[in-house]
Amino acid sequence: MLESELGRKWDGCMADAVLKLGTGFGLGIKGIVFSLTFFKRRMWPLAFGSGVGLALAYSNCQHDF
Repeated sequence: MLESELGRKWDGCMADAVLKLGTGFGLGIKGIVFSLTFFKRRMWPLAFGSGVGLALAYSNCQHDF
């Protein structure tokens, strides 16, 4: 595999990870509002959303390589 192709794949993986982590974090913030309203618990939606985002990004990068 050429270095330039490898670099492009890494850049794509990092961009995908940032995008999915940000989306999961944003959905987690909305989940916190829901959770505080109904269940009086705080941080589980944020951790869950961020974890799912990172797991999806990892899976996509693993598939690319």
